Amino acid sequence: MGGKYRITGNRYPRMRRPRRRGRLVAVGIASVVVLGVGGWGTLQLIDVFTGGGRKASAAGGTDCAPATGASPSPRARALPEPRTITVNVLNATTRSGLAKKTADELKKRGFKIGDVGNATKEYDKKVKGTGLLLGPASALDTALPVLGTQLPGAERRTEAARKGTAVDLVIGDAFKDLAKKPDADRALTELATPEPAPTTKKKKGC
Repeated sequence: MGGKYRITGNRYPRMRRPRRRGRLVAVGIASVVVLGVGGWGTLQLIDVFTGGGRKASAAGGTDCAPATGASPSPRARALPEPRTITVNVLNATTRSGLAKKTADELKKRGFKIGDVGNATKEYDKKVKGTGLLLGPASALDTALPVLGTQLPGAERRTEAARKGTAVDLVIGDAFKDLAKKPDADRALTELATPEPAPTTKKKKGC
């Protein structure tokens, strides 16, 4: 050995090969890079299939569901009062006395009563429903809806050539009686103040 090692006893010094630390370091760095790239790719795939990184609305998460609320109360409609509406009550059935009885009840409820009697030939015995409400074109969204609260289900028609503001209540074959006064009053109130329409609001951050 050139005098570098001195042999004593029966043991010989072990000649170890130098460790290749550089190669180990390079392999370790490469492993970390591969793991990092693989993890990043996995996260990208998760984002694609779960909606682009939006947080789920779990406990403590952000709920992006639209919030539904009621819009501000609308202004009351300008409808005529019953005392300003003149109603002609006409009987188109074979039962006698219906026109007078109905007219008396409408008068108690505040309506002005015009003509009371039998329906004209055009409608006599030809109204199969509870009744028919007739009026000029101007009465379509004014007097007729108000009168309709007293007889729900009655058909409404307007006559373009009709003059004046009076409306007709033509009693039909299916007529039994006017709506009960509490029900008619409630319907009139709802007609004058319709319910607010629901609105959809989007929450912040969604």
